[in-house]
Amino acid sequence: MQHIQSLDDIRHPFPGGVITIGNFDGVHIGHQALFYEVIERAHAIKGTSIAMTFEPHPLQVLKKNASPPVITMFEQKVELIERSGIDVLISIPFTLEFAAISAQSFVEDLLVRRIGMKAIVVGEDYAFGKNREGNIDLLNSLAPRLGFEVIVTSLIRTVQGTLERISSTAIRESVQAGEMQYACRMLGRYFQIRGTVVAGRDRGGKLLGFPTANLKLEDELIPKTGIYAVTVETHGSLLQGVANIGYSPTFDDRQFTVEVHILDFKDFIYGQRIRVNFIKRIRDEIKFSSLSALKDQIAKDVETARRLLAENGIICRA
Repeated sequence: MQHIQSLDDIRHPFPGGVITIGNFDGVHIGHQALFYEVIERAHAIKGTSIAMTFEPHPLQVLKKNASPPVITMFEQKVELIERSGIDVLISIPFTLEFAAISAQSFVEDLLVRRIGMKAIVVGEDYAFGKNREGNIDLLNSLAPRLGFEVIVTSLIRTVQGTLERISSTAIRESVQAGEMQYACRMLGRYFQIRGTVVAGRDRGGKLLGFPTANLKLEDELIPKTGIYAVTVETHGSLLQGVANIGYSPTFDDRQFTVEVHILDFKDFIYGQRIRVNFIKRIRDEIKFSSLSALKDQIAKDVETARRLLAENGIICRA
């Protein structure tokens, strides 16, 4: 995949450009459906499949402190879009100046003249441009004169008791509620956080017999506090583990941490970046009356995690 991070790097229009545009926060299955349609249309006209996104997320510029936490940090978003098979990803630096561009100018000057758009694939509720003044009606009105096709896809939905629309907001709420299976169904994969292993309080191994990797987080969105069955990606290996997110109430030190006990693992990984995939929430954090009681519960959590992870293939279903 060619990744363009500045409009100045677009030297000439792409042949047969078929494009979809969005923040793609989460790169969920609705976004993936858009990419699939783009790739299919581009293939049909022997053209170029293109995704355009923005960095940082527009709400972080327009609303600053009021913006919600993003589901996928930029690095992961790029990886996931590349995995979809898109030919070209254009990441536009989002600024207030860029936000002021009118919807019509955005289509005429950027999409058609500079990028070479021959078709655009959008969802039913697509809006763009200054004050979101652009919409499907505007695209359809410009298409005949500028020579491009507008392809509108149906919204992707999932079933969770009732029919619900898949959205970044719904995924964010599910993660924050600890509903990892539901988030997984919407994402098409397990929710993941990334971080660097740093020195902790040296209690997991010495006091409890369960050494943990303490993470310095890179992500903004963190699951609800509690204990989770997880998998851990490190050095190209996929390992099993138990994650504790929260404040370690038994020790009453009120310090928020994310710790992962990696099952059957003894390698030294301080200073290394790891990825943690959240499979299922096991329980709430609990304040125990003694270290012995806490240790017994951790042993039970490990066995629960082993059982859940053995069922890994059937946990995340649409």
